[in-house]
Amino acid sequence: MMKTFLATACCVVPMLLQCSISWAADSGKPNLVYILLDDAGYGDLSCYGQQKFTTPHIDRLASEGMKFSQHYSGSTVCAPTRCCLMTGLHTGHAYVRGNREVQPEGQAAMPAEIVTLPRLLKQAGYATGAFGKWGLGAPGSPSDPARHFDVFFGYNCQRQAHTYYPDHLWKNFERVSMDGKTHSADVIMHEALAFIRAHRDQPFFAFLPVTIPHAAMHAPESYVAPFRKKFPQFANVVGKYKGPEVKNPIAAFAGMMTQMDDHVGQLLAVLKELELDKNTLVMLTSDNGPHKEGGHRPEFFDSNGPLRGHKRDLYEGGIRAPLLVRWVGKVKPGSQSDHISAHWDVLPTFCELAGIEVPQATDGISLVPTLLGKSEQQPTHEYLYWEFYEQGGKRAVRFGDWKAIQLNRNEDPQAPLALYHLPTDVAEQNDVAREHPEQIKRALAMFQDAHTPSPFWKFEPRKKKRRTAR
Repeated sequence: MMKTFLATACCVVPMLLQCSISWAADSGKPNLVYILLDDAGYGDLSCYGQQKFTTPHIDRLASEGMKFSQHYSGSTVCAPTRCCLMTGLHTGHAYVRGNREVQPEGQAAMPAEIVTLPRLLKQAGYATGAFGKWGLGAPGSPSDPARHFDVFFGYNCQRQAHTYYPDHLWKNFERVSMDGKTHSADVIMHEALAFIRAHRDQPFFAFLPVTIPHAAMHAPESYVAPFRKKFPQFANVVGKYKGPEVKNPIAAFAGMMTQMDDHVGQLLAVLKELELDKNTLVMLTSDNGPHKEGGHRPEFFDSNGPLRGHKRDLYEGGIRAPLLVRWVGKVKPGSQSDHISAHWDVLPTFCELAGIEVPQATDGISLVPTLLGKSEQQPTHEYLYWEFYEQGGKRAVRFGDWKAIQLNRNEDPQAPLALYHLPTDVAEQNDVAREHPEQIKRALAMFQDAHTPSPFWKFEPRKKKRRTAR
């Protein structure tokens, strides 16, 4: 059974005092690098089947480490996924369960006292840095990323990250002016590598929530040009999201994925140069399924592979994510795992590796036994749970081989559930709810068990706007 939660407010209790810190200078704790791609689908990496372009540096993480086949994102959109990662809670318990914008820049903040992964790791002696897109609080807010990490560089606001040519980024609390012509991904990776170099002599946690391949299809011409020749049939297609329009956004998407793959190659090269390969665990995943914005055509790239759905769906294509883990000398090269896991497992995994106790309020289970080749010792989830309040309201639960989804929850609390048997129907084409009422009963009980009410996130019909009399 899931651990008991008093209420959503339990997330903000300063549980750091409950953690037993066991840091010692010569403990041998690994450095931790976590790369979170933005809207990359399950099929957007060549080691997961991509055919239109290759990702050789990312593929090294698979050939030199472990590839997961049944890993899931925290949510199907940006902000709640990041909250799940930072707090170890799924969206039935997390403080942030959807995208909630504030003006003129930023998203609704988490409480000031909320317990997050970087705060826990700092207590264990880790230097912490985040480089990319935050999306969990406006600049200067109680959950500004600089209040969680020693160093932050990138986009505080996920709306600002819709263009790769911004007029500013943030370094901690300082607004850094940009010329609007420099591609932000290169600048952000430069800062991330500088952080690793600066902290080579102490354990570090480098969180890289990169912006590629989200929204505007912006990439340097050197990366796009080869794909313009490869995909000339899209020469007259124009992509527009934010910032400059893009001709042939299909070529641009392949170019930006190649650019991001090169950044992973640069990271691995720096780790080798600094002789940190054997003491650094590198994880790479994505925050949700592929998007359809800025001229991107996920169907052309088969971005969701064999899965149904895209970003904002709770079908597998919206939430099943790639996961690659490389830890030289610890994780067996070329290994694969079918273990069912999710983003909220990252917090307990990293806590165990750092030698600190996991906070009691967590939905996660450490993946360390699986990573170390001791799958027979790996505890498993009773279920994984998601809830999402847009598009009519929906929720889903994965339990064993089964997956149940309920749509239109806002309008009809008793809306019927669809049921899929994933080993025989990974594309979720055959609803077998009528044939298995006992599994529907189990799913409904899990829905009730997993959901803690929130004053900010409710399944309810949208209020209709009043029409002004003319």
